[in-house]
Amino acid sequence: MEIREDDGHIRTGTVWTATAHAVTAVIGSGVLALPWSVAQMGWIFGPIALAIFAFITYYTSLLLSDCYRSPDPVLGKRNYTYMGAVKALSIQRTNCFHEKGNDPRCGELSGNKFLLIFGVIEVLLSQLPNLEKVTMLSVMAAIMSFAYSLIALFLSIVKFASQPEFRGSLTGGKIGTNGISPSTKVWNASQALGNIAFAYTYALLLIEIQVPQICSNSYENIYLIHFAYLNSLVGTENSHVISYILKDTLKSPPSENKTMKKASMYGLGATTVFYVSLGLMGYVAFGNDVPGNILTAFREPFWLIDAANLAVVIHLIGAYQVYSQPIFGFYENWLSTRWPSAGFFHNLYTLKIPFIANSFGLEFTPSKLLLRTAFVLITTLVAMMFPFFNAVLGLIGAIAFWPLTVHFPVSMYISQANIKRGSSKWFILQSLSMVSLLVSLIAAVGSIADIVQHLKHAKLFHITL
Repeated sequence: MEIREDDGHIRTGTVWTATAHAVTAVIGSGVLALPWSVAQMGWIFGPIALAIFAFITYYTSLLLSDCYRSPDPVLGKRNYTYMGAVKALSIQRTNCFHEKGNDPRCGELSGNKFLLIFGVIEVLLSQLPNLEKVTMLSVMAAIMSFAYSLIALFLSIVKFASQPEFRGSLTGGKIGTNGISPSTKVWNASQALGNIAFAYTYALLLIEIQVPQICSNSYENIYLIHFAYLNSLVGTENSHVISYILKDTLKSPPSENKTMKKASMYGLGATTVFYVSLGLMGYVAFGNDVPGNILTAFREPFWLIDAANLAVVIHLIGAYQVYSQPIFGFYENWLSTRWPSAGFFHNLYTLKIPFIANSFGLEFTPSKLLLRTAFVLITTLVAMMFPFFNAVLGLIGAIAFWPLTVHFPVSMYISQANIKRGSSKWFILQSLSMVSLLVSLIAAVGSIADIVQHLKHAKLFHITL
């Protein structure tokens, strides 16, 4: 039986749908860059970094899970482009290598047409009402994320088994005449932290979050929304506000905080298993020569590599919606409240879908049709303008990790639990926040240095793999 909640909205989500949304948003194409990230830090600090980011993300997700209702976490009132096209281009690139061998022209293919196709698909899907209506898309995307992660892991295992030699080093890339410069090593290691942070930022979905007791004004919500917008530009796999958003789709009982804690444990548990397995296996298979995208290290079997890249495309189609729907909801609610009598924001039209049951129709307002389409067009255009995605990915991960994965949930929990300033728990939480801020700053500097280096050879509207 459907239960109408205290705000009049019927919620049907469960721990399994929440887990599917979480895995869809968290496990993404960023996992394919983890072997390279581990290689920059070596066998000692690489695994340690993965473990630390996993712990911080899980711990802060538990804090955030208790902040959905206020003042009591159970009885109180209720208070995520680019990469899809890159993976389509990767399929064309793999087939080119298969047919023509190591022809250098295979690395010079344009990805603009794939970006446009990806944008058209997202324009259509963006007309779905909200996150609850894309549950099946999210489940399918979660399955795809497991598929390409398993394929990458399988290929790495086969590579190592065919040449069983322990590769890599304790501290990563070597410095010297036959290695890299000290500054390059520092920048690469810093960017690697940003890539790991990018992969582990469980915090970027914000939909209809109304927490007047915690957020002093709407500007904090706007601030968080724009971080979500940055990630929608590149199809990031980040998601901590996802736990907040997903709870707005969960039915109760059981209480949302208990359900979301389970979903966080399941989702982040699966994420960590894949991250550690692929990161270490990819590194041992290729050593310090592992590329930024582990799938580009393989030439055969081309059909399996194509299948992996296709799975990434399908996953990111769903992930784009998981991140975009909260942004749509936030701005549409604000605009409809700002102009309560404007038909552009309130007149509702229904489009019947041919060959579908008569009871099904797509409802939309003129603002929904135009503004959501404009949003997708803008993100597609911006994505086409960036030819060096990996460096930008690390920068966004560095920028977003501290405010969304750490500062936002820690600040909300301190306010929600009325933790006294200067107490031992307050000091521990603030220390965690400050250390995370320092790591984010270091990662941002490394990513910026890499971006500056890429700008010297950048070509507008040209994707480099």
